[in-house]
Amino acid sequence: MNQELFATLENKISILVDKYTALKDENIRLGDENQRLQNEREGLKSRVDAILGKLEGI
Repeated sequence: MNQELFATLENKISILVDKYTALKDENIRLGDENQRLQNEREGLKSRVDAILGKLEGI
């Protein structure tokens, strides 16, 4: 009986660790994607500001 309980607990802990690792990896990926999108947004903002500056000069 105790062996079965320990085996079940070990299995659940293993699943939990696997899910934790997957979530940690996804969090890193999403952080990288967020940074890339922020950089892209800043680049687009700079381009729009430059275009608006040229339009003001007309």
